Order: sequence, then structure tokens, then C-alpha cells
Amino acid sequence: MEEQKYIVSARKYRPSTFETVVGQKALTETLRNAIRSNHLAHAYLFCGPRGVGKTTCARIFAKTINCLSPNADHDACNQCESCVAFNEQRSFNIRELDAASNNSVDDIRSLIDEVRIPPQVGKYKVYIIDEVHMLSQGAFNALLKTLEEPPSYAIFILATTEKHKVLPTILSRCQVFDFARITIADIVGHLQYVAAQEGVQTTEEALNVVAQKADGGMRDALSIFDQLVTFCGGNITYEQTINVLNVLDTEYYFRLVDAALAGKISDALLLFDEVLSKGFDAGHFVSGFTSHLRNVLVSKDAATVKLLEVSESVRQHYAEQAGRCAAPWILKALEVMGQCDINYRTARNKRLTVELSLVKLCSLVMPEMNAPAPAPQPKTAQQPAPAQKPQPAPVPAPSASAPVPSAPVSVPAAPARPAAPKPVAVPSAAPQRTQTASIPGVPKQVAAPGVPIPKPVTPPKTTSDSQPAGQNSPFSQEQLANAWTQLQSLPAFQGSERLLAVLSNIAPTLTTMPAFKVVLLNTYQERDLNREKPVILQFLRRQLHNDGVRMEVEVNEMKVEKVPYTPQEKFNLMAQKNPNLLGFAQTFDLQFSS
Repeated sequence: MEEQKYIVSARKYRPSTFETVVGQKALTETLRNAIRSNHLAHAYLFCGPRGVGKTTCARIFAKTINCLSPNADHDACNQCESCVAFNEQRSFNIRELDAASNNSVDDIRSLIDEVRIPPQVGKYKVYIIDEVHMLSQGAFNALLKTLEEPPSYAIFILATTEKHKVLPTILSRCQVFDFARITIADIVGHLQYVAAQEGVQTTEEALNVVAQKADGGMRDALSIFDQLVTFCGGNITYEQTINVLNVLDTEYYFRLVDAALAGKISDALLLFDEVLSKGFDAGHFVSGFTSHLRNVLVSKDAATVKLLEVSESVRQHYAEQAGRCAAPWILKALEVMGQCDINYRTARNKRLTVELSLVKLCSLVMPEMNAPAPAPQPKTAQQPAPAQKPQPAPVPAPSASAPVPSAPVSVPAAPARPAAPKPVAVPSAAPQRTQTASIPGVPKQVAAPGVPIPKPVTPPKTTSDSQPAGQNSPFSQEQLANAWTQLQSLPAFQGSERLLAVLSNIAPTLTTMPAFKVVLLNTYQERDLNREKPVILQFLRRQLHNDGVRMEVEVNEMKVEKVPYTPQEKFNLMAQKNPNLLGFAQTFDLQFSS
């Protein structure tokens, strides 16, 4: 028994009707409507990337317009003489020409001679010229006249992947159809259909990798699918797919983000070494990780999750990791990796360039750069204060220590002092000092029957100064200058020489507590400083123990003195210093040469 010949999927499952064309619905509907209404142009130009259906649509169009008995949807019947001849590739009404190998003037002249012969079966003679941009200048010129005024039965369909190489005179004589890249969802859907027809078990994650590798081309996707079937047999898994296609598993990127969030520099460097040991290029790793950070940023908003072209399980993984990443951290990480991608192309030690970027990425988790961390700190710092509110224990204490009948007087004093929990709660940070100061103070407060509350208001000033983590503590110009100097040593600023130059050349000036002002020389410094302003204020507020610290930026651009250039300008400058020169010039009627 003769063995059946193997046919690749790209040919076996090539669309035969407009309905089966994948990812080009707008174009196929336009062509079908033209056939229904009999509004057929004499020349078409199909342009777009490889493997998106240009030649396929041209063949379907040629077959349909020559069908002798089309169905109700105006599709080819596949039963008439014209359709049978087309399916058996013996139709004389359809001529395909490869312009890459037939690009001379003589080839086009022979084609023009054929155009003069009317069709024997059907209504039209269709000429499909593939890769038309490969025609020579003389061949284009030879085709112009026939392309503009062909016989009524002749239709030209030109196909090209490089529309910009086609002469404008050719473009003006054609109806142009721009084919788009096929989306990943459409490619996955068609691959699932092909796998079901072939009896192959697949996973959605594996087909997503195939679709991304195909880069919008269905022919490439089907070729990769055949390759996987040859390797895997009847069951295609995700692990086998990434091994065959030499694709870096996205799990490496998820692990790298987790290591960066935890600040584990060693884990990040070891992971990068593992990637290199498997033979992957460091440049592809950097670009892939940058795309991964973009996907994490997109996953933070439910409205933009649809921009992810991944499977549902991977999309959930992105959403889970995005919930643990702050948006400012992702933006800073994207900036670090983007700069790494730029430096990688010109760096001599490429591995060191990537490793330094990973170290910077892991340093972003430091408290100075972790944007969401300081937000809950003021709340946690203020919450212990009400928790210490019941600590007006010093008020009942004197009533217990003094066995005098004044005990009933201290009872109303306790409710009369709800406004004093702050000074009482603060001494708990320094128990030895405040207890010695409060011992002589207690009898005085008890002696005054609790009514004169303004007197205990004075101690909070001294106790608030001793508060180690107060949120409204005053600070001096010297403290501000010291904190500003410490700001310049942050790890996050070490890679930006221009920003460090700005920070070191300006000095903050305390204006109105707790605001300070910095004076800059130009708008470029203002732009650089405003970009890092949230990080700067966050650090200063923590160092100065004041959440109200504000920074006022003032730009004082230096005025450039105009230098005299022409003789007239030089004379005017000298005349300002010595007005007698004006009279001298008028007396002798002096003129200035141009």
C-alpha cells in the first residue's frame, strides 16, 4: 500500500474561503462585498508582513470571481469546471508570477502579451504578482500602461512585504489593502483547531509561546507547530516548547522580581548566572525582563490587564505579583533596566553591566526608596499614643501615695485632664528623667485642684523635644544641612551623576518651619530635582522627625551679559563710558563700515 505523502500544516490547512482566513476580517469582508456588488477594480495591492494571508486572499479572490455557480454568500462552489481546474492547479485563468525571479523587462513583456488573450472558461483572467517590489525600474515602467488600462477581463493583484519600495505611480493605479499582523489570540485559536484535527494534545501556555515566537505570522506559527509535533509526538507541553524553541521561561523573571523586592542581591546574581549557563544571551534577558516589568505595571490596573497577551494562568500570576509591587518601585525598576539596555550595547564588559543593574534593582527596596512603606508609619506612630492614653496612671498615683483626705479631690482631677495624655505618654520613652521631674510636680498639681490645666502644658515642650520619632519636631538650619548631606549618599542616587551634582551644589535654606527653599540655576536642574522630589522629602521627613517638611524650588537663571560684536555696538559701549566720543564722531562725520 502506497504511503500517504506528508503535507506541512501551512499548506494542508491553508484557507480556501474568505470565512476561513484568520485575523483579516475587515479586508475579507471588503473583498466579499466587492464581489457581491460587482464593484471589481482592475488592480489591487496587498501589502503586509510575511505569513498574514496576502497570497491566500489573492487566490481565494481569483477563484471566487471565476466561479460559474457561486452560493448564496457569493463563495466559490468548488464543483464547477472553473473551481475544479483551480483546485487541481491547472486553471489557465489564474497566473502567478514570482517577481523575485522574473523581474526583468522581458518577463513583464511576455506577461503583457498573455493579457491580450481572453479567458476560455470563466469571466476574468487574474494575474497575481508576488513580491512585486523586486521588479526592476524598467519592468515597473513596462507594466505601467497595462496596469492603468488593462482589458475588461484582466485583473492584477500585486503582493508585497515592502510597500515603501513600490513606485508611487504603481500605488496610484491600485486599490491598496494593508494586512495587519495576526493577534496572539487568533493564532492560538487556529492552532487549537489544527491540533484537534491532528489529534495532538496541547496546553494554552505552550501555544502562547508558539504565537509569540511567530511574531504575528500564521505560516510561521504552523511551521513551529509542526516542529513541536515532530519532537513531542502527540502531547505538546510548556516545558518541551521552551526547550525546543530555546525560549527563556518567564518563571525566571518572576523569581528575579521576588529577589529584588526582598533585596537579595546574591539571589539575583545567581539567577542571572543560571540564565547565562543555559546559553541565553544577556541582551535578550535584559529586554525580556524589561517587558516583564511592563507587564507587571499593566497588571496593577484591572482596566489595562487586557493588554497582556498571555494565558489566563500567567495573567493571574502577573496580577498576584503586581499586588506586591508598588507603582513607584516598578517605574524606578523600569528606569534602571532601560538604562541598562542602553548601556549594554556599548559596554565592553557586558556581564558586569547587567550585574550592576541588578544590584541597583535590589537596592530599590531600601527604606529610602520604598514608597509605600512610609505611608503606614505615621499611623502606627500615632496609634500608640491613644493606646498609652489610659496611662494617666500618674494621676491616681498621688492619691495612693498621699494618705491625706485629699484623695477624693484627685478623683475629679482624672477626668479633668483628658488633654494631657500627650505629655504623659511621651515620658515613657525616657522613664528615668521624667519620673524625677514628675515627682515634685505631682504635689503641685494636686495642690491646685486639677482646674489650672495651662500649667501642665509647659512640660510638653521639653518632652516633645526629647521625643525620638516625633512627627512635628522642630529642626534647625544645621540639622537640615546635615540631613541634606546624608541625602547625597543614598544608594538610589549613586548612578545619576547629574542629580548628585545638583544636590551637592545647592544648599537648602530654612524659611518658615517646617518649609525650606532651594535655589536652582536653570529649569533642567528643576526637572531633575522634581523627578526625585518624593524620595527626597520622604528621606528628610524621616531624618528630621517632621512629617510636614516641604521643599520650595526657585529657579534663578543667570543673565548672560551681551558682548559687543559689531563696530557700532563697540562704539556705543565706549560712548557710555566716555560721552565725548559722540561729539568727536559728529564733528568728523565718522561712519562705521559694515
